[in-house]
Amino acid sequence: MLMPKRVKRRRVQRGRMKGIATRGNKIAYGEFGLVALEPCQIKSNQIEAARVALTRYIKRGGQVWIDIFPDTPVTKKPAETRMGSGKGSPEFWVAKVKPGRVLFEIAGVSEEIARESLRLAGHKLPCKVKFVKKADLEGGAE
Repeated sequence: MLMPKRVKRRRVQRGRMKGIATRGNKIAYGEFGLVALEPCQIKSNQIEAARVALTRYIKRGGQVWIDIFPDTPVTKKPAETRMGSGKGSPEFWVAKVKPGRVLFEIAGVSEEIARESLRLAGHKLPCKVKFVKKADLEGGAE
């Protein structure tokens, strides 16, 4: 699963995810993409599950890019632990995603195959997503 090799701080505060994505909202590499429609935190194992579903459907044809990386640690305290005694230890890593962010890109396959493979990948993710073409995002309609 994806995670940083090393980080500056082991534990971070939660913060807020308001507004829409201003970075990563264009398709940079492929022809088709999967765009988030709502803010969410996507775990590293959910990204991996979506990637596996995507690559299984296209059967080694085409090329896939993952445009998000889980670089934020999420901490948990052990079950049945009393309050206090500090912050919990990091349990998993998440990618914080805002609406409009391109999550996956795909190229080298037909639109039907791309649409179906990205639909299957979208079912593995915790937020609503939609299929887009490069021409859709270039025109400034979104």
